[in-house]
Amino acid sequence: MKTKLIYVIDDEKNICNIIQSFLIKEGFEVETFQDGRAAQDHFRRRPADLLVMDIMMPGLDGYSLCSAVRQISSVPIVFVSAKDTEPDKIAGFALGGDDYLTKPFSPLELVARIKRMFQRMELDRLHRSHDNTVVIGNVAIDPDARRAEVQGRDVRLTGMEFSLLLYLAMNKNRAVGRNELLNKIWGFESEVESRATDDMIKRIRRKLSDAGAELKIETVRAFGFAIYDKR
Repeated sequence: MKTKLIYVIDDEKNICNIIQSFLIKEGFEVETFQDGRAAQDHFRRRPADLLVMDIMMPGLDGYSLCSAVRQISSVPIVFVSAKDTEPDKIAGFALGGDDYLTKPFSPLELVARIKRMFQRMELDRLHRSHDNTVVIGNVAIDPDARRAEVQGRDVRLTGMEFSLLLYLAMNKNRAVGRNELLNKIWGFESEVESRATDDMIKRIRRKLSDAGAELKIETVRAFGFAIYDKR
């Protein structure tokens, strides 16, 4: 399997070095950057497989960098930031982040989350065949290509958004709890992070709506979400 390339972007060099050392021990290739602009320029020339980024950086901050990357790529993005309020986290997810850890953080937990993301994506790829496309309404969800289309038009989901939509689609016609989604998609269960699921569902709904999708993600009050195939 090709070695995964990860960019670590933080204006604190010691944090970059700590994260880099832990990731290298796990077999990842790592490049570090102390400002968002340099990371953005380098990403255009050599796209990474995952980004770990701070928010408060000189020049181009993490929020702006995330938005810029989302214009051209669905690569997983993990925020690691001292900004620990709920609005900060909501903003990170709303802009396209896939996970959010607050400083001080455990490097071991960060590595575990990153490995889980890659494992989830690889399992989705390996366990689905080309003829196993899920069609609900006018939405075709292709697990092998990791792509959702509405009448041939790409919905442009990020990697984690696709995994969440695919899991709901594969479990259509039943309610899926937030904790189950956190465990299956992120690999962790946490009341604090259950907000991540809700924010990502909102983004998926918006993208589906913008693409003219007939598929609806229903909210199951005080529990979770469901997709119902009404054919």
